[in-house]
Amino acid sequence: MIYFDNSSTSPIDSEVLDAMMPYLKEEYGNPSSKYYCKAINAKNAVEDARAKVAMLLGAKQEEIIFTSGSTESTNFIIKGYLDYRKYYCDGKNHVITSMVEHKATLNTCKFLNGNLYSNNDPTISLFGDKKKVNRGYEASFIGVNSEGEIEIQTVIDAIKENTALASFIYINNEVGSISDIKSIAEICHEKGIAIHSDLTQAIGKIPINVDDQSIDFASCSAHKLYGPKGVGAAFLKADDYGIAPITAFIHGGEQEFGYRAGTLAVHNIVGFGKAAEIALRDINKNEKKIADLDNYALGKILDISGIRLTNPSVNRMKGLISIIVDKHDFNNEIFVKKVSEELAISTGSACSAGDPSYVICALGLEEQVSKVLRITINKYSSKEEIDKLSDILSRELK
Repeated sequence: MIYFDNSSTSPIDSEVLDAMMPYLKEEYGNPSSKYYCKAINAKNAVEDARAKVAMLLGAKQEEIIFTSGSTESTNFIIKGYLDYRKYYCDGKNHVITSMVEHKATLNTCKFLNGNLYSNNDPTISLFGDKKKVNRGYEASFIGVNSEGEIEIQTVIDAIKENTALASFIYINNEVGSISDIKSIAEICHEKGIAIHSDLTQAIGKIPINVDDQSIDFASCSAHKLYGPKGVGAAFLKADDYGIAPITAFIHGGEQEFGYRAGTLAVHNIVGFGKAAEIALRDINKNEKKIADLDNYALGKILDISGIRLTNPSVNRMKGLISIIVDKHDFNNEIFVKKVSEELAISTGSACSAGDPSYVICALGLEEQVSKVLRITINKYSSKEEIDKLSDILSRELK
């Protein structure tokens, strides 16, 4: 089977696995324990990994909080920042986001807005009736242009007197659109509004510097850059006095500077650190290789009759290719299932499995939602694999 579902998850790098193994076998100490060598070794390993992740983001070591992944980081930041602003600061309680965000952002904002309590059904309560509750927060969901990009004027129009935070994905996980987060941040900062960005699809693939982008908060996961699943990080910008106050998401012990209680998964954190180190070391080489493979893939795939790009913008993340198959009898779910023994490919986000893509609908492509396929390339991909992909598409689309 050839693997082209890297926006869902990437294969683990062998160097990462080798770095993790000692912390599953010999160095199994709890980094929150004291004095004895296994605890000290574990703590030192965590701090070494924190420094490596910070370096990849252009951040300070103390600005990195380890979490279970981007979903937790996003929940922590949006809920924690709004809670602090509303109850301990200036009372502002409004968040702006877009209609093409990852569900971690969308459902967090819908929850705060009183629209849902569960991820399974966002509109129906346990008793079967539609209900909106008042949790004391507000959320605005803005549209995007036909290429999936967030336009600055739309953000400006959504700003209110009580806006505290704006949360926008850096690279869209379904169609690869890259939004101008820096320009949005500059507008928001003039109004005292903080910026959170989901960097999950960007980190380790293109150079990212959170200071250069004027980002206040960010979320990322290890498993999208050839690291282990189950670990990620929240970036919280610090000033000369440290990280600005934010409400903790998981209450309990004082791990992670008091922001995230719970015993640390040292092996996963070490793996994340190693993945960040490798990504930074090889970023130019990998970025060029994936860009070359992206161009090669477009040449092969777009030569097949009836296929066009969902997002034809030049401002698209290389290696993330979303296509529309313009054939009246084509159904993406049926296709993905039919070729599953030969090819790993998706219809869109793994977090929206089974549901029509709200991202594709937001682009004004509701009628094509069942005709979209997402192809994502990794650093191990080859032209030979792209040739096989092209052959499968040609064979099945005759």
